[in-house]
Amino acid sequence: MGLVPRPRALPIAPLAEPARRRLPLAGPSRQKDGCRPIYAVWELTLRCDLACRHCGSRAGRARPDELDTAQALDLVRQMAELEVTEVILIGGEAYLRDDWLEIARAIVAHGMECNLTTGGRGMTPERARAAKAAGIRNVSVSLDGLEATHDALRGVTGAYKSALAALAALKEAGIAITANTQIGKQNLHEVPQVFEVLRAAGIHTWQVQLTVAMGRVADEPENLLLEPYQVLEVLPMLAELKRRGDAVGLRLFAGNNIGYFGPHEGTLRGSYPAGHMYSCGAGRTTLGIEANGDIKGCPSLPTRDWVGGNVRDHSLKEIWEQSAPLRYTRDRSVEDLWGFCRTCYYADDCRAGCTWTAHTLFGRPGNNPYCHHRALTLLEEGLRERVVKRRDAGGQPFDFGEFELVLEPWPAGELDAARTRLGRKPAEAPPTVRDGVEPRPEIRGTP
Repeated sequence: MGLVPRPRALPIAPLAEPARRRLPLAGPSRQKDGCRPIYAVWELTLRCDLACRHCGSRAGRARPDELDTAQALDLVRQMAELEVTEVILIGGEAYLRDDWLEIARAIVAHGMECNLTTGGRGMTPERARAAKAAGIRNVSVSLDGLEATHDALRGVTGAYKSALAALAALKEAGIAITANTQIGKQNLHEVPQVFEVLRAAGIHTWQVQLTVAMGRVADEPENLLLEPYQVLEVLPMLAELKRRGDAVGLRLFAGNNIGYFGPHEGTLRGSYPAGHMYSCGAGRTTLGIEANGDIKGCPSLPTRDWVGGNVRDHSLKEIWEQSAPLRYTRDRSVEDLWGFCRTCYYADDCRAGCTWTAHTLFGRPGNNPYCHHRALTLLEEGLRERVVKRRDAGGQPFDFGEFELVLEPWPAGELDAARTRLGRKPAEAPPTVRDGVEPRPEIRGTP
């Protein structure tokens, strides 16, 4: 499937709004829970040298009030004091910030592991060697398809060749190389070929995740966003690639919005202590930092609803311990779920999976249709779910629209094919109780 020209109603790289300053925190008497972030993912700058169609942050221009060097180095100190063990530098494109290497060196000097995620367009051999000298240990390069697809998604001709050249330069510099891939409508059927390209490049770990309805994706979901029922294709494919990767020493890591609890969970997450997915780690094991000092529980979460405070106003420790948005996953219960997720057998373990995925669809977390167990359950009833956009995003970084969840019978001819593909027996017809129902908004369990 080729990409049509992108919508032009919104600027490709809007100027971000200023930081969310002076947000209220709970009092210091708030009971401490002992949670400490293991990973901090830090957007060093929103400036970027690509124009990706699926960019949730609408990266391109630097924020108007990004932290200066002294403020960034003080934040490094605070992360170390909060017992962060690994800092992943992202953007935009982190290397477009002049002091990125100074910040990386400070992270390492404070005893934390420093890693980097990049689109790779400007990762020259010189930059790769400088990253190695600064102590950066792993670099993940984004690769989202074969050449034509990757270049179309990344908005720059030559982006694919640049990504592969970046992997080669980083490997030559002695940095461990990894890769990451978003899975959406344009590249779903190229993912196995991407695996082969990355295997040949010599990466040791490959993180995959689903494209999410935030930022530029919300402008054209019909071109970029998978439907929830398509996880029936994604999960078996990833399980097979996981087995192939294990055989050749390439670790496939399923991102937090790949799931959940279907027959391939043990293959994809059997190495986890519990042998399966946990609930969302935002604000429990993960910390997100925007370039202007805004703090979130996860770097991907929308700014408007999930920033808990700014390090110009409060210490990082105060924000982590006392802000409601960062404490959300620590304080919530099954009672906060709704829709299918509220009554699911796995509700207490899963808690609706990825908060980011659900919130960007419906404006609140707690009901996540991108779930393998859920899609399989509905398939047995002859049903599936689709998402339909009802409100556009506004055009700011980390924004989102509003989607309606439609529950409908599988179209004639597709139900048996879906069941057969999954090794199930074809049915003569969907269950009688559902015969003839029209597509409608999902209302099961909605408060």
